[in-house]
Amino acid sequence: MTPPLPPNVHISTHPCLQTKLSQLRESTTSARETKALIHEISLIIGVEATAKALSTRPGPKKTTHIGYEYTTTTISPQTISLVPILRSGLGMVEAVETLLPQAVPVHHLGLFRERTTLQPVEYYNNLPYHKPSNPGDAVVSDLAILVDPIIATGGTAVAAIQTLREWGVSKVLVISILGAVPGLIAAASEWPEGTEIWVAGVDEQVTEKGMIRPGVGDVGDRLFLTIGK
Repeated sequence: MTPPLPPNVHISTHPCLQTKLSQLRESTTSARETKALIHEISLIIGVEATAKALSTRPGPKKTTHIGYEYTTTTISPQTISLVPILRSGLGMVEAVETLLPQAVPVHHLGLFRERTTLQPVEYYNNLPYHKPSNPGDAVVSDLAILVDPIIATGGTAVAAIQTLREWGVSKVLVISILGAVPGLIAAASEWPEGTEIWVAGVDEQVTEKGMIRPGVGDVGDRLFLTIGK
């Protein structure tokens, strides 16, 4: 039985997603299969997350192929950015891009955990902090969709949420594949009024090395064949 989680943490109960997550846990799953499962799980949890985070609004008038005029539909908020955490977040980008009806900027954040303290260290950040040449052009997005397959201790997620809040976003939507209870509580508590977290599954324990137990291993190593480095 999973302990109570904050109200801004949402766990999927989709049967197909739960089965795919079980397959992802298997030690015999190859890198090719891992990549496919990460994509498929991200697609399902992404559908559920964006259904709650986005809304629709009327767009301009257009004409159908047989000459009838209709009012188009577009999504709200208007400005969205996709923010993967390097490296493993890259495996979720294509799924979220597939969902969104228009192309959105992709801004990468590079964070790693220091081995002894498990504290996050930022080594890369390409958020556009510059001022636009045209005052009407928005640089900061209304919504940042943060993708990272694993939320273990929560340190990386907390640091990323802090960075995005300081950048000036109105909301952060975190999409993850697996979270540990302590990490989810930490991430959800960092900016509760501005953050919603969606995960495919939850494990209760984190090891002394900061790995989720039973977990799915190091997703970045599994995706990029760097296990044992």
